[in-house]
Amino acid sequence: MLKELRTFLAVARHGTFSRTAERIGLTQSAVSAQIQRLEESLGFALFDRAGRTATLNAAGRETLARAEQLVALFEQLHQQPGGAEFSVPLRVGAIASVQAAGLPDALLELRRGFPQARLRIVPGVSLALLGMVDAGELDAAVMIRPPFALPPELVWQPLWHEPFVLAVPPQVKGRDWRRILREQPFLRYDRASFGGRLVAQFLHTQALDVQDAVEMDELGGIVQLVAHGLGVALLPRSRPYFPLPPGVRAIGLGDAEFSREIGMVERLRHGQTAIVRGLREALRRLK
Repeated sequence: MLKELRTFLAVARHGTFSRTAERIGLTQSAVSAQIQRLEESLGFALFDRAGRTATLNAAGRETLARAEQLVALFEQLHQQPGGAEFSVPLRVGAIASVQAAGLPDALLELRRGFPQARLRIVPGVSLALLGMVDAGELDAAVMIRPPFALPPELVWQPLWHEPFVLAVPPQVKGRDWRRILREQPFLRYDRASFGGRLVAQFLHTQALDVQDAVEMDELGGIVQLVAHGLGVALLPRSRPYFPLPPGVRAIGLGDAEFSREIGMVERLRHGQTAIVRGLREALRRLK
């Protein structure tokens, strides 16, 4: 029932099943099913449901405090008496670019300092990883900084910045990035992602109308499309994809340069444990 209790806490915090689903990376039906299982197990309803809103009833409010205590007690199992940590695996989420470069070297360094550590690395996009940390399913996540304020239970730890450049195929000549963006097919970083939102905001601020050809979240795929001459793309200068393939050029944006910030979202209860702090510092040293 631990998973259901964490989902219950998330619904109590966010107020609706749909908003909770968005924040913890589940479907609305999955959230509803977990709450239903918990209510059936307890033998009473926890929420008064009105339309899309889920409001804690009297039993739910009383259960909330107990659920918080139970989840907190379980999380204390991360530390054994006498200071020996890692009785259960540390769960860390990471976006694809960090898993491909940076994280492996950081984990190698971390294992030298914490040979008993048991780590579980969970892949995902930034929004889903943020929801999993918020729901208690992950202890931390290495991801792009969200474009909105974090819940009070979470803390943002910056690691590094990745400036965006314009990637162009061999047949595209010149270095006037504004002209190139207007004239060439545009391979767009998915607008549903945090990084893609930065690109969309940049184009809006620069009053640039582009010719959208392909939109996708996988940066490695976008790089390959540029290499095959299908268009141009605004990409972060991220280690797995740079240097670019032969013939593909990176054009700087000059004074208009913008960047995405990579960092760790941590749960306050775990943010200062030695192993999370060790992973964070190992990642910073690599940059």
